[in-house]
Amino acid sequence: MLNVLFLCTHNSARSILSEAMLNHLDAQSAKPGRFRAYSAGSSPRPGQQPHPLALDVLQHAGISTEGLRSKSWDEFAGLDAPHMDLIITVCDNAAGEVCPIWPGHPASAHWGYADPSEGDAPDQAKRDAFRHTLHAIGRRLELLMNLPPEKLQKTLLQDTARSLSSH
Repeated sequence: MLNVLFLCTHNSARSILSEAMLNHLDAQSAKPGRFRAYSAGSSPRPGQQPHPLALDVLQHAGISTEGLRSKSWDEFAGLDAPHMDLIITVCDNAAGEVCPIWPGHPASAHWGYADPSEGDAPDQAKRDAFRHTLHAIGRRLELLMNLPPEKLQKTLLQDTARSLSSH
């Protein structure tokens, strides 16, 4: 099983969408149990919760939101945390931050997505932005999941994940 950690600044939208989508796609796949997704933020605000529109879009897509919560990446940097095989930043702010030293030195990649919660657009426009982001994340995750097993070996995983950033 490959453990994948999605990082963003606040862990309320893009990283939450990514965690839920990968776990959903894995559960629905012909070979479930190949991937396990997590998400975290570099600096979630005190009391931060997943964005309500992120949860709404996931629920309307039939994707479970059970157990989703905003959390600090510190939860995954300790020796007692699950071992990560791949860490993917999904926002440009988190990509430029100095990350903790992750146990086991996992592969890393940056898959940038625009923040669907940014700005003061009407709710329907924001909902559409969240839906668009979820679909973009889903397409890229399907490419990752459909890679042959040899492309997911630790020695190739980083190059493989980084090559998907152009999709």
